[in-house]
Amino acid sequence: MIQSTDLLGADGPFADALPGFAPRETQIRMAEAVEQALAQKNSLVIEAGTGIGKTLAYLVPAILSGERVIISTGTKNLQDQLFFRDIPLVKEALGEFIKTALLKGRANYLCLHRMLMARAEGRLPSKEAVLELGVLLDWSAKTVDGDLSLSSAVSEDSGLLPLVTSTADNCLGSECPQFEDCYVAKARREAQDADIVVVNHHLLFADMAIKQSGFGEVLPGASSFIVDEAHQAPETASRFFSVTLSARQVNELCRDFLAASAEVSGAMGILREPLADCLEKMKEIQLVISDRMPERAPWPEMMRDEQVRMALQELDRSVHALGDAVKDMQGRARGMDACIDRLNELQLQLDRFDAEPSSGEVRWFEKRGRGFAIHITPLDVSTPFNAFRENTDAAWLFTSATLAVGDDFRHFTRQMGLGDAQTLLLDSPFDYPKNALMWLPEHLPEPRDAGYVSALLDIVVPLLEASRGRAFLLFTSHRNLRHAAELLADCVSFPLFVQGEQPRSVLLEQFRASGEGVLLGSSSFWEGVDVIGDALSLVVIDKLPFAAPDDPVMEARSEVLRKSGGNPFVQLYLPQAVIALKQGAGRLIRDVNDRGALVICDPRIRTRSYGSVFRNSLPPMRLAEAQSDVEVF
Repeated sequence: MIQSTDLLGADGPFADALPGFAPRETQIRMAEAVEQALAQKNSLVIEAGTGIGKTLAYLVPAILSGERVIISTGTKNLQDQLFFRDIPLVKEALGEFIKTALLKGRANYLCLHRMLMARAEGRLPSKEAVLELGVLLDWSAKTVDGDLSLSSAVSEDSGLLPLVTSTADNCLGSECPQFEDCYVAKARREAQDADIVVVNHHLLFADMAIKQSGFGEVLPGASSFIVDEAHQAPETASRFFSVTLSARQVNELCRDFLAASAEVSGAMGILREPLADCLEKMKEIQLVISDRMPERAPWPEMMRDEQVRMALQELDRSVHALGDAVKDMQGRARGMDACIDRLNELQLQLDRFDAEPSSGEVRWFEKRGRGFAIHITPLDVSTPFNAFRENTDAAWLFTSATLAVGDDFRHFTRQMGLGDAQTLLLDSPFDYPKNALMWLPEHLPEPRDAGYVSALLDIVVPLLEASRGRAFLLFTSHRNLRHAAELLADCVSFPLFVQGEQPRSVLLEQFRASGEGVLLGSSSFWEGVDVIGDALSLVVIDKLPFAAPDDPVMEARSEVLRKSGGNPFVQLYLPQAVIALKQGAGRLIRDVNDRGALVICDPRIRTRSYGSVFRNSLPPMRLAEAQSDVEVF
């Protein structure tokens, strides 16, 4: 039987299929471990440093297994890269004729029914949306898969998107008049027949949550699951095992009720008043939360404010009054039935928030633009995830460039309940001592100091001049990012690309093309971003990326650890920050020929006892002693 290790060797098919291919010991070791785990249906956790070629190391054994495999990624970019580039390359090199499918969450696909409703109703959020709808109608006649994420017809932040895509709440399923042409249904049918299905973590964990609640499954059964970018899995799992009630959810339900009323004789006259009342109560809540509440906080803090509490009680009464108004409309139209089902679910959610909380959950709220959302989040996702994993009778592989703290995987395996998993740590083959320099500046103030950003830029601006731009400045907060952007505008002549001013993909494209740009980004630029070559030669990180002290979920998990005698800082905050820092630092060297400097400005990495944990988890770069060393480099 052909082994993956033979195929990835010097005489294997990839030597001809890939320009510049050379056998890598670490890649072969990873492929061997993956092949064994898939055959024995074991669980395996692998940290594979940048440059190992982990995609090939798991794709080759997955395809050779002859079994159905689901591959999940953390980002849509990697999902598309796997499906459109990597898998076809491996199939061609191996001469394997297997069926593959790409499956995304329904929000990525055009919903023909809702698009036609939006055109018929004409109530669009802006003039831009009117123009986009016209482009979208033309595009809908040509597209094969309806994948909006691969189209330029509608921008990522367009107000039109919610009106032309479906959610699990508002989808009519087989009752939809456009069901035969439905892109979501088509993608799911193709996935059911495929040998390799490429999904993302959102869909993977949404499917688990659906199965946990006793409904049907989205994804087909598989003998193996490969979770790439696995460092994102715990947070995504936590989100999908949560209960969430949002202002958008209520507003969209009211809008869809209005549209459905056109199908039912006399409904408009009956529902106009209770729907208007619901929308009015929602506006009142949004105003009072906007004026009186912080960005996020635990649920009890929200309930201590009398005005907020009364506004929520009024909404609850209004939703139940709407329920009474629609009782006699069940069974009279498909759209109306779907809305009534969503209303029943909304009532159950409101009742859940009224009930006493359990010891294994945290209740909290957050502002979302002009809206808000309230959540019930489990403190531990390992139990529901393990229940799902055990029911699959499948192999599970988790891999990322950042899973371990030092050489310790316990933070990740504890979060996911993988006590039985084997672990493997494979270092990057890149020559970091030769190609990368790290500087930890001295004499900077503490990050909480009011003059910190200004002091940071005093040392960064000369480095930008030395590197001729070509830099990422990564921040842990939008406030510091905006402050730095304002100050830099008067200090440097290089083009500045500031997160929030344009979509992420556009900023990256313009940064690469500029040749001397300076990109200022926060969390979304710390990972999943590849700039290979001379366009990026300097990465500056403002602070160690500890979780925000006001994060209600982290604080609740900390309290559980304290009560059990644990140390929240050591077991929770520190490892999470280490993994995030490794992601940010990983933007610098993306290819064997890349070279550049990493500057971590937070003095705590030198002065605090835990600083060594961060330093020991980073690649083995040479350490600069002074700013002049970096400028010369």
